[in-house]
Amino acid sequence: MAPSFNLYRLGRFLRAIFVPTAAIIGFSCILTFIFVLYQPSHGPGAKQRLGWQAWDIISDRPVDSVDLGATTNTPPPSGDVAEPGLGHVDSGVDWWNVSAPANPNDQFDAASLPLDVWDPLMPHDTGFSEIEVTNCWIDPWFAPFVTADFCAPKTTKEEDAIRGKWVLVNRNLNAQGLSFLNVYYRRTRRLDIPLVNEIRLLEDGKTPSDSASSSETSPWVKTSKPVSPRGPKLFLWYKTGKTLQEMSNADRSQLITEIDVSYGDAKPWYGFERLEQPVAPRVEATKMEAVWLNIRKGVKPAPRAPPLHFNHEGKYKILQVADLHYSVSAGVCRDTPLSPCVGSDNITNSLISHMLDVEQPDLVVFTGDQLNGQGTSWDVKSVLAKFAQSVTDRGIPWAAIFGNHDDEDGESRERQVRYMQSLPYSLVEPGPKDIHGVGNYVLKVWSADPSKTHLLTLYFLDSGAYAKTWFEFAGIGHGPDYDWIHQDQIDWFLEESARISPIERPFTPDGTKDLGGIWKRQATDQITPNSRRLAKPNAMMFFHIPLEEAYSAADVNPLTGKPLDYGEQWEGRGSAKKQDGFFNKGLLKAMETDHTGGGNAREVKVISNGHCHITEKCKRLQGIWSCFGGGGSYSGYGKVTFDRRFRVYDISDYGERIRTYKRTEHDEIVDDVVLVGPGAPPPYEGT
Repeated sequence: MAPSFNLYRLGRFLRAIFVPTAAIIGFSCILTFIFVLYQPSHGPGAKQRLGWQAWDIISDRPVDSVDLGATTNTPPPSGDVAEPGLGHVDSGVDWWNVSAPANPNDQFDAASLPLDVWDPLMPHDTGFSEIEVTNCWIDPWFAPFVTADFCAPKTTKEEDAIRGKWVLVNRNLNAQGLSFLNVYYRRTRRLDIPLVNEIRLLEDGKTPSDSASSSETSPWVKTSKPVSPRGPKLFLWYKTGKTLQEMSNADRSQLITEIDVSYGDAKPWYGFERLEQPVAPRVEATKMEAVWLNIRKGVKPAPRAPPLHFNHEGKYKILQVADLHYSVSAGVCRDTPLSPCVGSDNITNSLISHMLDVEQPDLVVFTGDQLNGQGTSWDVKSVLAKFAQSVTDRGIPWAAIFGNHDDEDGESRERQVRYMQSLPYSLVEPGPKDIHGVGNYVLKVWSADPSKTHLLTLYFLDSGAYAKTWFEFAGIGHGPDYDWIHQDQIDWFLEESARISPIERPFTPDGTKDLGGIWKRQATDQITPNSRRLAKPNAMMFFHIPLEEAYSAADVNPLTGKPLDYGEQWEGRGSAKKQDGFFNKGLLKAMETDHTGGGNAREVKVISNGHCHITEKCKRLQGIWSCFGGGGSYSGYGKVTFDRRFRVYDISDYGERIRTYKRTEHDEIVDDVVLVGPGAPPPYEGT
């Protein structure tokens, strides 16, 4: 028994020493990390990435930063004098025309961008040293996992260190064929390497007209393989010129900084320009779309939208564009007597351009199904490059939400938001990551006077696509039922609504008077649409798939005894068969005021949906208007006797009055109705 007892005592002794010793050592390590090892500054990594070519950037001037501009809807600070370095705000200058303070998070140092990653949305100002074309029977993205460098051009460590690693332009030029035809390039920050400043496509046997004679060294280089997947055999030629050290700022602006590929005949992505001819022409017999190589010179950040604002007369106009259903191709006309009708996407863009020129909206809202899906929008980026083209060409701010077809062909909604955010004048936001959907966000419209008062709230929600059923889990597509707005989105909406502060309504520009007299006017029997009160601004909401309540019986106008129901419905219900109660648990709970004398008005006055192309009803349900956009695209289904149309919201009296109507393809104004404010039906009197 003695040996066992001694071992037990020894174990207790060791434990008694080990526990406090470990605690002391662990605590010492934490203190050492906090006060010695941890460095809150970014160090050299903020300017240069450690690794290959880490210290090759040696320059006699700092690398220019590129301001992509924040997609923000927050107005700049008040005051006539801006902070140093931000410019002077002169008296009488509209506040939204003054540059807002730069957000440090929106500043990108080009020297911090990775050289070995292809992403055409990154603002690279780094040039190319070499370009090559490869043809591979294995997807180059998977090739390194199969056999290293199987598809990439040959290289050595020395060449990588001097000229840069080969970077794959991950866009298959032969996407409509069997093999993988890809462009590769090398980037370098070295100052002594000639960089590419021109690219051409030439048929086999031809050379650039300005190339040197055979006895001289030519700056032109020809890729070893043709770049054309079909049609005439074309080779890519590139010309190298000055080194980075020899370049002026003007030279750098003409430096080729990125290569991209697009499919179809739409314009290339913003900031890019096409080469002189497609690498593969369109083949009508097989419906194979044209393939284009696009290049970017310098850095071209997309212009950002200014903060949304009423004009000085208190007016604001929103144009809803519903259900475009665009494809990689030029589109196929559906259900229209329009003849000829070839290239429905292009014809629809022309119609949208006309609507924009006639209506002159302050904001355009795309309410889902921008993409046709169904196997026709197989390259999402090529389709997104054209869907908002008419709007961006005119410098109009725009927002968008997703429909049920937008992500049917592979690209995720998260990826699509990133694409849309990089387009000019975009206000699209991804929204919280911890709730259902992508694109749940809020925009605010401000007053034009120096008070910059929040006068109108715009909610955007993702109503999803299809309900998850055994179809999806079995990998055979999706079920027949539509998705809906979920409980976590309802909670998010109520939280966002609770954050909105009340204002004095009706709003008076430059109204900074004492508010003490407002409270005595809050008796219930004194509240009328024109009485002054403290309340949240009116709100509108946009999502794609309608609620079940959109098909319920409408409120009755007590003055006429007629239902408040306008417009036509030529199809059945388009709502989901299941719901989490968004109308009752969310919309009816968000009141415009929490004061007991504030009446029972809802904060959200209008819901605007897409999804149903030949439904254009607008009806009031327990004080909330539910309106459909009606199809405006020749690429989506329609009805021969039902003109394409777009819904307009004409908002006046600084947000107090909301009027709506539809403008058809024949410029007819249909169902012109005042929904809210002076001239509207009496407010809802229920509970």
